[in-house]
Amino acid sequence: MPRESKRHKILEAAALIVHKRGIDALTLDAVAEEAKVSKGGLLYHFRSKEALVEGLVLHMNNLYRSNVENAVQEDINQNGKWTRAFVKATYDQSLKNTETSAGMLAAQGINPDLLKPLQQTYANWQENIEADGLDPVKATILRLAVDGLWFSEIFSLAPLDEKLRKQVVDALLEQTYPKKEDK
Repeated sequence: MPRESKRHKILEAAALIVHKRGIDALTLDAVAEEAKVSKGGLLYHFRSKEALVEGLVLHMNNLYRSNVENAVQEDINQNGKWTRAFVKATYDQSLKNTETSAGMLAAQGINPDLLKPLQQTYANWQENIEADGLDPVKATILRLAVDGLWFSEIFSLAPLDEKLRKQVVDALLEQTYPKKEDK
């Protein structure tokens, strides 16, 4: 599947540019150069800068959604599984994937309507989190807390060292399991 591989390479290059140099540096020429493809090759996959950013958002949305849904399916504990899956996927995503934040940042700067697929995914997750068998307010606070952790890293707003970061995520996850006295 060489086309998808080249497409993915282009998306990774675009994400890297946004992540390292900002959205203003995101040009088709810069992406073609970073991806080591011709501009024609890039245009074959993405006809415009907006199409490239839309591709970034859709790729990120699909990857993120898949990670959350897989974690939900693997969780043997019914109550809190969506909240746990969201916390785990957000933690894992921010550790290894610049495409996630790059797609969001680029879309917000170029055309906020491109965020609609991600907004719909989040709306669905919120519905699932509210019906997760946990107190809906508590579950929502956990979702917002892990989003805050992720955003602090995206914008370098006092990001945590790895040890503290893991302890924070573990504490969030602990809140998704019933207390022993509740059993």
